Amino acid sequence: MAVVRDLRVLLRFRDFRRLLAVRLLSQGADGVYQVALAAYVVFSPEKQTSAAAIASAMAVLLLPYSLVGPFAGVLLDRWRRRQVFLYGNLLRALMASATALLILSHVPDWLFYASALSVTAVNRFVLAGLSAALPRVVDTERLVMANSLSPTAGTLAATAGGGLAFAVRLLVADSDAAVVLLGALMYLCAGLASLRLGREQLGPDPELVQPRLSAALTGTARDLAAAVRHLAAPPRREAAWALAAMTLMRFCYGALLVMLLMLCRYALSSTTEAGLRLLGLALGTSGAGFFAAAVVTPWAAGRLGPGRWIVVCAAAAAVLEPALGLPFATGPMLAATFLLGLTTQGAKIATDTVVQSSVDDGYRGRIFSVYDVLFNTAFVGAAAVAALMLPPDGRSTTLVVTVAVLYGAVAVAMARFERR
Repeated sequence: MAVVRDLRVLLRFRDFRRLLAVRLLSQGADGVYQVALAAYVVFSPEKQTSAAAIASAMAVLLLPYSLVGPFAGVLLDRWRRRQVFLYGNLLRALMASATALLILSHVPDWLFYASALSVTAVNRFVLAGLSAALPRVVDTERLVMANSLSPTAGTLAATAGGGLAFAVRLLVADSDAAVVLLGALMYLCAGLASLRLGREQLGPDPELVQPRLSAALTGTARDLAAAVRHLAAPPRREAAWALAAMTLMRFCYGALLVMLLMLCRYALSSTTEAGLRLLGLALGTSGAGFFAAAVVTPWAAGRLGPGRWIVVCAAAAAVLEPALGLPFATGPMLAATFLLGLTTQGAKIATDTVVQSSVDDGYRGRIFSVYDVLFNTAFVGAAAVAALMLPPDGRSTTLVVTVAVLYGAVAVAMARFERR
C-alpha cells in the first residue's frame, strides 16, 4: 500500500521518529483523558447526569481550541518548541493528576471543570507546535507526505487512547480517577520523549520572532478580520455559503450527540455499564460513517460538485434523521449514528474542498482558523441549546424535529445557491 510505503520512507528520518513518538503519546493521552472526562460526567453511578452537565463538559473540551487557537501560533513562535512539548506535557500530567484527586474528593463541579479546562487549554499549543516543527525533521521533498501522515497517525492514537479508556472503565469498577491517572502517565511519557530532541532543534529562529508581543497579538486579530472580509467578497460566496452550511450541520450533530449521551445513560440502558457499552458501540458506528464518507465523498463530489454533495448530505439527514430517531430504539439509533457520521463528515470534506479551491492562498490559513472557531463554537452552542430542550431521560421529539428542520433548511438554501 502507498500509505505503508510512505510511512517507511519517513521513519528513516531519526528525528521524525522522535517527534512522531511525542505526537502519538500526547494525542493518545488526549483520547484517554477526554473519554475519562466524558465517562465521569455522564456515567458515574453516584451522579445524576443532566444535559447541562454534558454541555459544560463539551465547553471544557472544545472552547479552548476556539478561543486560544487563532493566537496560539503567535506565542508558539516566541518559545522553543521542544520546551513547549516538554513543559506543556509535564504541566498537563500535573493538572490531570490534580483532576484525578478532585474526582476522588467529590469536590464541587466548578472546581473539577476548572482543572479539566487547564489540561485542554494547553493542548492547542502542543498540537500547533507538532505541526510547526515538522519542517525541522524532514526534508522539503517529503514535507507534504509528513503533513498528511503525521496528523492521521495522531488521530488514530487518540482513538486508540479513547478505546483503552473505555476498556479500563468497563473492566474496573469506579475507575474514573484511575483512567485520568493513566492519561497523566501518558502525558508524562510524552514530555520525557521530547527530551530526545535537541533544545534548539525545532526552532523558532530568534531573528524571525516579532519583537513586541502586543503587536503580534493585535496583528493576528487584524489578520482574522481581513480574512472574514476576504471571504465575504463575491468571488468567494460559495466558500462563505459552504462554511455557513457546515456550521449549521455541526450544530445539529452536537445537539444530537448530547441527546445520544442522555439516551445511553437513561432511556436505553438499565445500568451505567450497559450505557457505557452502548455509547462505545454508537461511537464506533459513527466512526464507521466517517470512514465511509472518506471513501464515498471524492467520487460523489467529483460527480455532483462539492456544493451539490453538501445538498445531498443535508437532505439525506433531514429525511432519515427523524425516521430513525423518533422511535428512540437502539437499532434505529445505531443506524442513525452511521448515517449522521457519513453525512456530517461528507459535508465537511466538501466544505474543505470549496474553501481550499476558492480562497486566495494568502488568506487560506486565516480562514481555516475562522472555520475552526465556527466549527467548535457551533458544537458547544448546540450542547447548550440541547440542555434547555432535553427531558431527564433524553427522549425529545421536539429536538429531533427541530434538527430535521435545520437540516432541511441547509439543503434548500444550498440548493438555491447552487442553482444561481
